[in-house]
Amino acid sequence: QDARSINEHQHIAVEESRLGIPILVGNDIIHGYRSIFPIPLALASSWDVDLVEVVARASISEAIAAGTTWNFAPMVDITRDPRWGRIAESAGEDPLLNSKIGAAWVRGFQGYVSESGRRAAACVKHYAAYGAVESGKDYNTTDMSERRLRDEYLPPYKAAIDAGVKTIMTSFNDLNGLPATINPLLLKQILRKEWGFEGVIISDYDSIGELIFHGVARDHKEAALRSILAGVDIDMMGNAYHYHLADLVRDGQVREALLDEAVIRILRLKYDLDLFDHPYVEESLISSSLLQPETLDLAAEAAAKSIVLLKNDRQLLPLYLEGKSIALIGPFADDRQSLLGCWSFGGKAEDVETLHEAIERNLPPRASLRVCSGCSSDGDDADFASAVAVARQADVVLLALGETDRMSGEAHSRAHLGLPGRQQELVDAVVATGKPVIAVVFTGRPLAILKLAQEVPSILLAWHGGTRAAQGVCDVLFGRVNPSAKLTVSFPRSEGQIPVYYAHKSTGRPADTKGIIQFNEADKSVYLDESNDPLFAFGYGLSYT
Repeated sequence: QDARSINEHQHIAVEESRLGIPILVGNDIIHGYRSIFPIPLALASSWDVDLVEVVARASISEAIAAGTTWNFAPMVDITRDPRWGRIAESAGEDPLLNSKIGAAWVRGFQGYVSESGRRAAACVKHYAAYGAVESGKDYNTTDMSERRLRDEYLPPYKAAIDAGVKTIMTSFNDLNGLPATINPLLLKQILRKEWGFEGVIISDYDSIGELIFHGVARDHKEAALRSILAGVDIDMMGNAYHYHLADLVRDGQVREALLDEAVIRILRLKYDLDLFDHPYVEESLISSSLLQPETLDLAAEAAAKSIVLLKNDRQLLPLYLEGKSIALIGPFADDRQSLLGCWSFGGKAEDVETLHEAIERNLPPRASLRVCSGCSSDGDDADFASAVAVARQADVVLLALGETDRMSGEAHSRAHLGLPGRQQELVDAVVATGKPVIAVVFTGRPLAILKLAQEVPSILLAWHGGTRAAQGVCDVLFGRVNPSAKLTVSFPRSEGQIPVYYAHKSTGRPADTKGIIQFNEADKSVYLDESNDPLFAFGYGLSYT
């Protein structure tokens, strides 16, 4: 995002166009602009709504300085399927927690006003039930009862509206046979009539044009017609409205008054953001607004507060390493980019301190560090012999494992949720040395890591923690921060359990009948070859005390 280019375009709109209406500049500031914070799923694990709000303000302050006036966040989709890559943007599986955290994001994004009077609008997304797509595949269909939709999946959107969110984005998915972008139950009955939402409705990226592939529009003209009649005000990154709305009005298929209503909502948003009085970015302030020390300190604090201690059987943590040697092994020892996580377009790997660098900087006196990648993060490249040799020379081994930033986010679904590539083989080889082993797992989703949990005595779930992720890990590793984060989404033992979540409705033959009635084991709602319980459940998380 280039402030000079934004100002050049804004000048054309304000000074050279017939009406002089300023443009909105939209951006995806999901968990930071240049200073990147933990992914939303990680930050939700802090269960700290005040922290979320502060992070949102810090994120949008950088973005506003660079020219953003409209932020396409927060995402409040309830999801119970870790195969879905966009779970990284969610607050997890619980409606109440998603509601509280979503509202905090909105307050933070919209509550900040720069010294020059600039502010930004938030956009809650994706409306609705996008997190429940079949098979965990992006853009897929969603089918559920209206009762479940209202009870479990809609509350976070309503909470965002109650918090004052100015805009809302429709979702890509088909919901109960009709795409969300033209779904009258969602847009007209619930959003406008029941909830009284008066803000702007925008489609997701070209989802109006995609109505053709959904089979509900013959061409872009019919797609535009159905969408404007359904109440969608803006066609994001599509041409259906641009090429066909005027013709639809001239043909009498769309009332001009209906078009006026959409225009008024958009103009009102621009007035609310004070764009008519302050349309330009102050280019001189950008460099002094990015990567400020207090922002980076907040990023480190947020990273540490997002880390979940999954296991500490032999009390290996916190580490006391004075006079001892540590081996740092794994593909994420020197990976900068992956620590940023998905949806970190403004972040730069050059700003990131690696785990190797952070540990070296935090080592106590007379402690030593040896480092070996052992294998690649997701390919076949491996050098287990070198990793084993390094491990054998150490008093304690730290394994840096997980999935890269490219493995989660939009259009990044995974059918197999184990450690990618040959990482589990690396774990096996290092554990076989008999050395004490601690695993630090960097990920954008819950992983199926049953074997890792069986082999390794201590596991830290570090997620994708952002620009200062490594410092947050060190603060927990060395005991400066007592881990307090708790899971907001269940970790499956295997993919066959999915969806596995804590608030599952009871069946008539539950696994645990609590002594009320007796069934044969084979007649209960259980698997023949797997436990009903997740590996790590919603709300789980250990501490040092």
